[in-house]
Amino acid sequence: MSSGSLSKITRVRLPKKPPSSRWDVSIVNGRISSVDAHEPINPTDDADPSALDGADCLLAPSLCHAHIHLDKCFLLHDPKFDDLQIESGDFNEAMELTGKAKSRFEEDDLLRRGRQLIEESIDSGVTVMRAFVEVDGGVDFKCLDAGLKLKDELQDRCELQICAFAQLPLFSGDDGGEEVRRLMTAAARRDGVDVLGSTPYVESDQTKSKQNVKWISQLALKHRKYLDFHLDYFLEEEKQPLVFDVLEIVKEQDWLREGKQITLGHCTRLTRFKDEDWESLRQKIGTLPVAFVGLPTSDLFMMRTAEGLRGTLPVVKMIGKHGLEAAIAINNVGNAFTPQGNCDPLSIASLGVGIYQAGTRKDTELLYETVSSRAKAAIGCESTSLDLSIGEPADFCLFGRQDTSWRRRKSISELVYDVGASRQTIRQGRITSSQH
Repeated sequence: MSSGSLSKITRVRLPKKPPSSRWDVSIVNGRISSVDAHEPINPTDDADPSALDGADCLLAPSLCHAHIHLDKCFLLHDPKFDDLQIESGDFNEAMELTGKAKSRFEEDDLLRRGRQLIEESIDSGVTVMRAFVEVDGGVDFKCLDAGLKLKDELQDRCELQICAFAQLPLFSGDDGGEEVRRLMTAAARRDGVDVLGSTPYVESDQTKSKQNVKWISQLALKHRKYLDFHLDYFLEEEKQPLVFDVLEIVKEQDWLREGKQITLGHCTRLTRFKDEDWESLRQKIGTLPVAFVGLPTSDLFMMRTAEGLRGTLPVVKMIGKHGLEAAIAINNVGNAFTPQGNCDPLSIASLGVGIYQAGTRKDTELLYETVSSRAKAAIGCESTSLDLSIGEPADFCLFGRQDTSWRRRKSISELVYDVGASRQTIRQGRITSSQH
């Protein structure tokens, strides 16, 4: 693995250029400084050790996990938890199995599993992720401490946004959520914590759900953190979504002045929306910095009605038809909430072709953005566009260096249709993947 900065990546295909053309991308101080047509004979490139030969491969923006749980990954794979296997495959069982696993969490397994998740993600092309770590009376700060250690350990290779996350109720339960509120208040003061999050739907009633939203959003605003809700995680049409109340609450708190991104994950109830509901939602959001993150693998496995109805946010339609900010993400890897799948965000984009019936070139480029530039924007990060414009971060994924020539992916569409390309990850002009 190279530890030095690259000055140039030569002889690459680019997403918005003709497949037959080759380009050189120059890098200064971790940013794109120029994009020039490749000159076939340029002896200075061969002599420059800081120039990477792209070998006719496709260079595209790096990938992003907009929503992934760091502390609960690989529970179905780790020998320490191999007695906790899925029997019924429903949400209650997933909560129960995860609760049992959490009671055994220790620093060594949290670091081991979390490091594996991050390493596999980097090798898949990820340069930034929002990592959720739970805070409650059972785990105290074990998950948070491990997350912060991994953030420091891997900061040169991947940007970790650490989200201190209240999975358990803030205003329900035996003590009325007092302990979780105390711990979250302490977590909000910790250096390295970037985001505060909660799950309003776990409260015992709608009133307490609104209390949850108001309390955690006030705490995030006070400490100038990003805000991230697991929201409206159900499908039943007779149950009213909380999203409009959330928007009203954050408007009253003047989040526009703060400018910090507000991210809403899951929101499966919104799949029952009609066009007029989406328009009402768009108007309600207005200029608020709000983005949605659909989590298809978890949603389709977990969320089902008694009649067998399933749903996940219609992200392509939300962006294209309703003008909303949205992305898709993995959520979990290898646990009872999401046993299937891996650490590659591009696999979710590929799944989206079928879920959203999105197979055109325009569709596939949008799907790529939902795990790249749009995913980064959804969590408040600077991003690199498919245009690879001058001044943007030199955060890339180079696809297909180990593939035979005719199987090299020549376009974003080919990548999204079939993600099996080998890849190199480049962050701020440095190669960060462990195998290349």
